[in-house]
Amino acid sequence: MTESERTSGTGKRVLLAKPRGYCAGVDRAVQTVEEALKLYGAPIYVRKEIVHNKHVVRTLEGQGAIFVEENEEVPEGATVIFSAHGVAPEVHEQAKERSLKAIDATCPLVTKVHQEAKRFAAEDYDILLIGHEGHEEVIGTSGEAPDHIQLVDGPEDADGVTVRDPSKVVWLSQTTLSVDETLETVARLKKRLPLLQSPPSDDICYATSNRQHVVKEIAAECDVVIVVGSRNSSNSVRLVEVALDAGARAGHLVDFAHEIDDAWLADARTVGLTSGASVPDELVQEVLAYLAERGFGDVEEVVTANERLTFSLPQELKRDMKAAAAARS
Repeated sequence: MTESERTSGTGKRVLLAKPRGYCAGVDRAVQTVEEALKLYGAPIYVRKEIVHNKHVVRTLEGQGAIFVEENEEVPEGATVIFSAHGVAPEVHEQAKERSLKAIDATCPLVTKVHQEAKRFAAEDYDILLIGHEGHEEVIGTSGEAPDHIQLVDGPEDADGVTVRDPSKVVWLSQTTLSVDETLETVARLKKRLPLLQSPPSDDICYATSNRQHVVKEIAAECDVVIVVGSRNSSNSVRLVEVALDAGARAGHLVDFAHEIDDAWLADARTVGLTSGASVPDELVQEVLAYLAERGFGDVEEVVTANERLTFSLPQELKRDMKAAAAARS
């Protein structure tokens, strides 16, 4: 099939990436807040943004969620939910001191990295945590073993690493990084530390990897790639970078369709479209409608993986939901 046949009508098309949008960890975290609001009633306090997406946060605020930065802002005895990005042990201790009912919505894949950090620290390893300084996930993981963990923020940081014993060092990573950049960082580290060990299984989550992979597949055909996602969403920002690295002529991150600049589309024939792992699909549909109004009505979905993974709700919430159901019956 020729390109002219694929781009029927206006000669303009959209390559719609799949997988895109919500991952299992985000779906679980958002559902945790929604179910807590139904069960306990408003307000429900959430420490930090439950996931890094403006629309999701605003929607939950409208339902009665109150987002705070720290436990100190939560009234004593109230319910607080910890975000999908994970928290350090001291945050749990602070919650206990204030008699807060804490519900931990940390993504299970982030919890896996926390457990790895604790295990390697218990075995007295130096742990090189590849991630972005200041990111909530990095802060939470580092808090599990602060005396053993040092941050490596990209390949350029690798040359400054020092360890106690080069034969007893392991790398772990933030779950939402660029796969290629992480591999480059590891390669740089291994030049200096040939005995550097890898985590038992990939730390970069399946959803991050899958979304980057499909963007690589479509990028070279795209005049512009639009990623729906918030600027504080690490995995969304990475998708723009991956698109550009893989051959897209331009790449842009938007929260909403109205943020698209028509100048981006002026000379475009093929637009790539995807969304970060914390983005509800309704926002992507709004972008598709926006593009269709500008002649990009031919949409081809490019599928590289089918995701079926789901995570159950936090145990403390499930327990209370079960008790409430029993009381009603």
